[in-house]
Amino acid sequence: MLSIYNTLTGKKELFHSLQPKIVRMYVCGVTVYDYCHIGHARSALVFDVIRRYLEFSGYEVEFVKNFTDVDDKIIKRAHERGVSCDVITAEFIEAYYQDMGKLGIRRATNEPKATEHMAEIIELVSTLIQKGLAYPVAGDVYFQVEKYQAYGRLSKRKLEDLQAGARVDVDERKRHPMDFALWKGSKPGDPAWESPWGLGRPGWHIECSAMAMRHLGETFDIHGGGMDLIFPHHENEIAQSCGATGKEFARYWIHNGFVQINQEKMSKSLGNFFTIREIFEKSKWPEAETGEMMRYFLLGTHYRSPLDFSDKSIDEAKNALNGFYDLLVTRLIEPEERTTADKGLAGVIERCRVAFREAMDDDFSTPVAIAALQGMRSGVNKLLEEGLSTEARKIAKEEFRSLGNCLGLFQLDKWRFNYTIELAGDLTMSISVRGDLTTLTDSEIEGKRIERDEARKQKNFKKADEIRQFLASRGIVIEDKPDGTSRWKR
Repeated sequence: MLSIYNTLTGKKELFHSLQPKIVRMYVCGVTVYDYCHIGHARSALVFDVIRRYLEFSGYEVEFVKNFTDVDDKIIKRAHERGVSCDVITAEFIEAYYQDMGKLGIRRATNEPKATEHMAEIIELVSTLIQKGLAYPVAGDVYFQVEKYQAYGRLSKRKLEDLQAGARVDVDERKRHPMDFALWKGSKPGDPAWESPWGLGRPGWHIECSAMAMRHLGETFDIHGGGMDLIFPHHENEIAQSCGATGKEFARYWIHNGFVQINQEKMSKSLGNFFTIREIFEKSKWPEAETGEMMRYFLLGTHYRSPLDFSDKSIDEAKNALNGFYDLLVTRLIEPEERTTADKGLAGVIERCRVAFREAMDDDFSTPVAIAALQGMRSGVNKLLEEGLSTEARKIAKEEFRSLGNCLGLFQLDKWRFNYTIELAGDLTMSISVRGDLTTLTDSEIEGKRIERDEARKQKNFKKADEIRQFLASRGIVIEDKPDGTSRWKR
């Protein structure tokens, strides 16, 4: 059974959807005024994988992720460039799709924009005023937090101890310092919409409540986002949504941890961030492979834990994927008549399936799920040494693809390997070769084969494996014989 850590209750809970085999999930999307950074990538990837695994588990997922397309930062950027807000948001929504596409992030079922839901927003604000939970002040409307007795239950804070958080404006007209804006009166030159309180635009928090309820209903299964959204954004969403309907808003709240640079939270305000496109531009690897490397790196840490970004960590992800793709694009595609180890394959696959499901059912523990796949890789490699038939190799590859698809991994048909070759003395040379190239002569291949056999005799399996991977990257398959020697073929 799937269990999820619920921020609202502060513990893991067994997951039960409101409707059998249907999951309705809302995730807060980006404010489209700039390019996305690696922190945005982590959040998008976390919920992409959650969605993939729910679908793998037999659920139909109604996944809604919004765009905030009216906001102070958007307006400021539009004024700076002398264009309309629509121009800014269109540009960065397209950039978002480009960047997330490179990471293999699937589009949500529905991706609403705040500006397309003004009727729902105004109706929700009106309901809160009618219920005495909100009050208008000279064209603005504020939610009165003291009127909602459960305020603070998500962030585990008491109202009297709360301080104004992100995007909470100081305004002497407020009845309480933590009252937050539901509607903002218009300023000259700003985008504005007609409302019962005059021209204006919505506050940040009310947008998500209106869009979530419009597309998923007053109560739905999962609400997600980064930990930085717990307070005030999600706290305010709960207050205004539950206050308006008298019902629970979302049943499970999932929040991913921060990305850090040198143990410090990455953010635009600190200036220590990397955009997704910068990472791809700097990468020496093809785009599709860089995308999988980023996914492997981001999934190597549990989604609720902080994650430290560095070039070294990306290199480690590359090296790990080298091992998987050596198996997938070289060893498992060669025809083979021997069936010596075929009977052992079912056990290797079943052990991986069980471990993988247990890991993902335990609050989507992707590091443990990856470890299960690594175990299957080791098991299949051992069986290959004994002899796996062509059909068994096909089954093994399909299993890697099937389980890997839950994580968005192992879906490529070609892979570029990298090696360090020892030259004379202490000199080394790094080379990069594709898995589909063949450029070695027969005598060069034979020399490498003999070198590998000698390494195996000396139990230097690391060197032997490196030689085999190097040959595999050039389209050369090494087959080990029972007497300890080997043979090669193109």
